[in-house]
Amino acid sequence: MHRTPARTRSRALLVSAAVLAAGCGSGSSNGPAGEPSSGPNGCPAVHARAQAAVGRAERADVPWKGPAGGPRAVSGKTLVYVAQTMTNPGVAGAADGVREAARVVGWNVRVIDGAGTPAGIQAAMSEAVTLKPSGIVIGGFDPGSTSQQVARADAAGIALVGWHAVDAPGPSRSPRLFTNVTTEVTDVARAAARWVVARSAGRAGVVLFTDDSIPFARNKAELIRKELATCPGVRLLAYENIPIPDASSRTPREISSLLSRFQDRWTYSVAINDLYFADAAPAFRAAGVPGSGPPFNIGAGDGDPSAFQRVNSGQFQAATVPEPLSLQGWQIVDEFNRAFSGRPASGYVAPVHIATAANSHGATSWDPSGYREGYRRIWGRTAP
Repeated sequence: MHRTPARTRSRALLVSAAVLAAGCGSGSSNGPAGEPSSGPNGCPAVHARAQAAVGRAERADVPWKGPAGGPRAVSGKTLVYVAQTMTNPGVAGAADGVREAARVVGWNVRVIDGAGTPAGIQAAMSEAVTLKPSGIVIGGFDPGSTSQQVARADAAGIALVGWHAVDAPGPSRSPRLFTNVTTEVTDVARAAARWVVARSAGRAGVVLFTDDSIPFARNKAELIRKELATCPGVRLLAYENIPIPDASSRTPREISSLLSRFQDRWTYSVAINDLYFADAAPAFRAAGVPGSGPPFNIGAGDGDPSAFQRVNSGQFQAATVPEPLSLQGWQIVDEFNRAFSGRPASGYVAPVHIATAANSHGATSWDPSGYREGYRRIWGRTAP
């Protein structure tokens, strides 16, 4: 969108004001308040470590190191995938992976959308338990918010597997989950924050977008905040708590307000979910912000196709730390198969990855190689 002459003049005045303010202050406009600038890099040692970590995470030739063995697929099982909201691309992407893998083993899958509200999620879980499936997927919400339904499922002998349901991967005693499928949230948070440090050479003004109503997301945001704080030259300008179901309506308004408040001091953004940048794009365009940044935006999950499209086209998102959503859907089916066979959880955790236009090669998802063949071998379902 082309800016009008009036808007251009307004933007120029804002930039001039910001420059004058920076020149009159005692420190860098991108550094913590009151801290003097000390050279071109805000944290040389931290920056060097961040560069090394980001380089490893940006590798795309990651070999499959998932489980090498396990039980052959049992037959005649049914799963219900209870989704926090199917408007959350990560939740929807994992559901698609579950459907794909279930077809391989001949299981039936039903998806029930909780519509992103406590009442909706509770109703969806109640319906799921009433259906008496073999297993229920807790898709992207806190099981504690449906404790009565979880207790009923446990009493009925229904296996429960989470996707981003609790903070850590693996089995959970409280709430009782056979296992929780996710990358290590600490690794994802650090990767996103380190990308900011590495790309900015330790000089950045950052806005962090999150949804504190989801414990998993709140924990991820706190980890991002903590990692950013390891670099004195990185300043957290704002912590924006926007519930994911409200993101489409609230994010554009917040973006306009943030641009007005911080002007050119806002150089980077981190969001716990890529969808915030989809909702931010119209407001950035309206303000005449170039799609290629600044601000340079990175999503710490979930790496849905629209996020990759923004990254690949340089439109208001520079990078994402994607979940391998299809792989995780296949892992969920494998974990259920282990539960149904009386075997322990696999313990597998997918490695962290950073996707950019330079390493995604036009792909619209992070889909590592080898896992389909690996799980088919385990299940005794070799490809035709």
